[in-house]
Amino acid sequence: MAARKINPWLKLGLELGPVLAFFVAFTRFKGVEVTLGGATYGGFILATALFIPLMILTTAALWRLTGRIAPMQIATLVLVIVFGGLSVWFNDERFFKMKPTMIYLLFAGVLGFGLLRGKSYLALVLEEAMPLRHEGWMVLTRRLALFFAGLAVLNEVIWRTMSDQAWVNFKTFGLTAAIFIFFMAQGGLLKRYGIEDGTDG
Repeated sequence: MAARKINPWLKLGLELGPVLAFFVAFTRFKGVEVTLGGATYGGFILATALFIPLMILTTAALWRLTGRIAPMQIATLVLVIVFGGLSVWFNDERFFKMKPTMIYLLFAGVLGFGLLRGKSYLALVLEEAMPLRHEGWMVLTRRLALFFAGLAVLNEVIWRTMSDQAWVNFKTFGLTAAIFIFFMAQGGLLKRYGIEDGTDG
């Protein structure tokens, strides 16, 4: 079933809204401590506790409006619930900081598995938006798998060696900018392997 079209700005807001809300909540609650049930929770955990239900609501809204949720969105939501929930439950922010690592390793692993089978799972998701010849999809998938693996390593380095604020900035702006720049940099590949007028050239 094809996804229903919705306003692209609304779609972007639903996809990026929870991340921006997390940034705002962390900035607002940084240095704040709340005691519940004998346990003291800092601003990072409070922001995480707000992020999880907001992520669930926006994903549900996307499904309701479009009639479809991409497998990567489902995987992301599951990992947010699991690792965010562990952070809140154990009052340990490290679980949530590891979540991007797990997400990008999962994406890299899935794409890599497809490459070993001679297939591009990326094409299954983006073929309608970016029609490419098979060779193009294989090259782009290989690059994206390596890119995701690199992001996983970078996330580990940043959260283990830098401050909470530095990691939140990286998660909110750095990851989004990196993905945007990656796809912008693929212009040559799209031109070389692109299919025009329904043919393979």
